[in-house]
Amino acid sequence: MNERVAISIDSHVAEVTLNRADKLNALDIRMFEALGAAADRIAADRSLRAVVLSGAGGNFCAGIDLSVLANSELDFDAVLVTALEPSAANLFQRAAYAWRELPVPVICAIEGVAFGGGLQVALGADIRYAAVGAEFSIMEAKWGIIPDMGLSTTLRHLVAPDRVKELSWSARVFGSEEAQRLGLITSIAKDPLHMSRTLAAECAARSPQAVRGIKSLVNQAWQLSEKESLALEARLQRDIIGGENQIEAVEANLGRRQPQFKD
Repeated sequence: MNERVAISIDSHVAEVTLNRADKLNALDIRMFEALGAAADRIAADRSLRAVVLSGAGGNFCAGIDLSVLANSELDFDAVLVTALEPSAANLFQRAAYAWRELPVPVICAIEGVAFGGGLQVALGADIRYAAVGAEFSIMEAKWGIIPDMGLSTTLRHLVAPDRVKELSWSARVFGSEEAQRLGLITSIAKDPLHMSRTLAAECAARSPQAVRGIKSLVNQAWQLSEKESLALEARLQRDIIGGENQIEAVEANLGRRQPQFKD
């Protein structure tokens, strides 16, 4: 792990912080690499039950560092087609899409700016809480490129296509209230980091199999036919019901005590 991303772990929750405050946490190559590596580290740790994703210094992420676009030595053809496991996402896409691929909930706290690639990283999360004064933009057209960090998958069920085109073509900056109306964020919070930590703790207190199953169900079912969705529900439930943690959830509730779940 390089210093572009900081990770701390406590009580089954990992906090992942974009750690380049002097550059508004802009995405250079090392940041792209560090975000993918952070997701890999979390995926390998079965004790983790939730993730809080945020940015240092009062901003989430200002988007791509222009040094990346100006780097004449970077082989964009190679970077953009390289398939990385476990998905077909390339280096740039994995910085955002890897959070969607994680089996555990990812809650994103947004302060300051979430522009371009920064917004796409946030869209990879399951939940997005934003500060009142946060600002957003699908800004790629300003630099003569398209949004290519998984937005075509993470935004498709949140915002209508015509609005995505308008926001992308104009590259305009908009605030939290409009972001919430559009469906880009889950809600506005006075303290989005505290709200993210609270929800992460609530997720970590639930049966890990149930929480992971809910994420898997919602992420997959919206792309499936009704028949396939019903089958998915049944398959996921068969894997959970009657298991040790499911029984513990029932017994703890009936006994009015805190459950003790196994990873």
